[in-house]
Amino acid sequence: MVGSGSEAVLVALGAIPGAWLRLRLVNHLQPMLPRKHWGTFAVNVIACFFLGLVLALVERCGPMTGLGLLIGVGFLGSLSTFSTFVMEVLNELRAGQALLALVLMFASLLMGLVAAAAGYGLGSYG
Repeated sequence: MVGSGSEAVLVALGAIPGAWLRLRLVNHLQPMLPRKHWGTFAVNVIACFFLGLVLALVERCGPMTGLGLLIGVGFLGSLSTFSTFVMEVLNELRAGQALLALVLMFASLLMGLVAAAAGYGLGSYG
């Protein structure tokens, strides 16, 4: 079992490249999308897919290992971002775009679940 100090280090080491990649991807997608929040949406869905995949692989290989903490919790937890998603929905509501906010909320939830299930299914296959 990994000790709590080393667990924190693994999560932190995964979080740094995850946050960097999120920033790069969202900024790269921004000119191609009508609103910045669709870049966050895309990154969150991608992270959900890979988190489902990691969860399935960790379940197949045993308890949460250091690699699961590094990739699943650190990297993918930092790649996806709930707080940015919430602020983007709130900004749409404040701008009087209630329908767009609802579409963003439900699309994020639905696609996140579908992506996580697809990743989990892929990782469980075999």
